[in-house]
Amino acid sequence: QVQLVESGGGPVQAGGSLRLSCKVSGLPISSNIMGWFRQPPGQEREGVAYIYTTETTTHYADSVRERFTVSYDNDKNTVYLQMNSLKPEDTATYYCAARSSGRPGGRLWGRIFFGYWGQGTQVSVSS
Repeated sequence: QVQLVESGGGPVQAGGSLRLSCKVSGLPISSNIMGWFRQPPGQEREGVAYIYTTETTTHYADSVRERFTVSYDNDKNTVYLQMNSLKPEDTATYYCAARSSGRPGGRLWGRIFFGYWGQGTQVSVSS
């Protein structure tokens, strides 16, 4: 059974930093594409960043580029999202996701289908 468990969210003041972690079990993150999404209150879920774990190629949403960094640790089967210079508009529930073939509840970002999801971790940025 594949499980993705996010942690590291919480309240933070604008300009601060947080590091989110996503511990994956039942699925090796190597040779895969791992992503982070977020859903602000009352809004649609949106892609934040993803990383190809075979080559460390990364992609970021324009709104977080230069502030957020996605990385991974194969030994720990864990993906990270380092978030710096946080802004109130970064307030959202953050979800970790793994590429898969089509699965119910999955989401397409560009040409990548993310079918495995965590339960999310809440990030709240105050001004």
